[in-house]
Amino acid sequence: MTGSRGLPGADLACPPLSIGLIASARYPIREPFAGGLEAHTWQLATGLRARGHEVTVFGGTGSDPSLRVEAMPVLPTLSAQARRDVSMPPDYFIAEHHAYLGLMMDLSTSAVCDVVHNNSLHYLPVAMASTLRTPVLTTLHTPPTPWLESAIRLCSPEHASFAAVSAHTARQWSPLVPSITVVRNGVELDRWLPGRGGGTPVWFGRLVPEKGAELAIKAARAAGTGLRLAGPRPDAEYFRHEIEPLLGGDVEYEGHLTHHDLVRLVGSAAVAVVSPRWEEPYGLVVAEALACGTPVAGFARGALPEVLDEHSGVLAAPDDVAGLARAITRAATLSRAAARHRAETTCSVDRMVDAYVRMYRESRS
Repeated sequence: MTGSRGLPGADLACPPLSIGLIASARYPIREPFAGGLEAHTWQLATGLRARGHEVTVFGGTGSDPSLRVEAMPVLPTLSAQARRDVSMPPDYFIAEHHAYLGLMMDLSTSAVCDVVHNNSLHYLPVAMASTLRTPVLTTLHTPPTPWLESAIRLCSPEHASFAAVSAHTARQWSPLVPSITVVRNGVELDRWLPGRGGGTPVWFGRLVPEKGAELAIKAARAAGTGLRLAGPRPDAEYFRHEIEPLLGGDVEYEGHLTHHDLVRLVGSAAVAVVSPRWEEPYGLVVAEALACGTPVAGFARGALPEVLDEHSGVLAAPDDVAGLARAITRAATLSRAAARHRAETTCSVDRMVDAYVRMYRESRS
């Protein structure tokens, strides 16, 4: 049964824990973040350390030095004979496989952590959980995927426990993982600060097809508000063919901004537009916008109806551009104080850290 034990109030009288935090091997954890998963890892590690816990982050090379990331094993150059194998998967797949395989083999021979928290999207930390001497908690950040689903089917429940970033995501996994604790991703309320608002609406995040920025642009034009976009462009072809032709006039691409500049941009906007074309597992940009006091207009898809309420956002039917245009107009009339309050009460880092610390302790009992 899906549960929600993630309430504030961790027992600070308990001794600190040693936590191994498994992150993405593909992208470094540094600002400006490659995506929400990297931002989440940074916030979780920082929040845990602020509580006095010892945190070892296992991640990609080139991460923020202040995070003290222990880089995962890097794949040596493959032999020419191996590369001639016609069944060889893409280079990034092999590199990630080597990184997580090496990490899990190292962890299986040591007992340096009280608990290992897997925040990656890779299957090996789940498949090899039973080889570790310490309990492994995996946070499910996505809908079911073939590789991860396969690993979970073979995973012994005595060696692993699971959290999900939203009730929506927990329901998607419930046929395979019947006991999941819901822990919403948190944002640091002292870093995502309220702004004055009133300016041109903003869309921010990874510019990739599943985020639907082109629909947000069309909706903003229909609403007559214009739109400012910000974020990385990992899919160059998508940006070139779907976004660039729509730029100009009242629609501007601001670039991949630093945290400071992004907070200022989001806080200056009357509305944040969120336009997922997939079942968004959580939507960290929603929480970040609310923390800036910026109401949200978005598609009622994935976890968005769960994160927002009637005082902090307006939702349209999925892929309904005309409906999203109306939502932008209506969201601009909502209270910025109510938006900030929603972030404070539902998606703060403190609440998230409390919930995970409770799960860490429960996994060891």
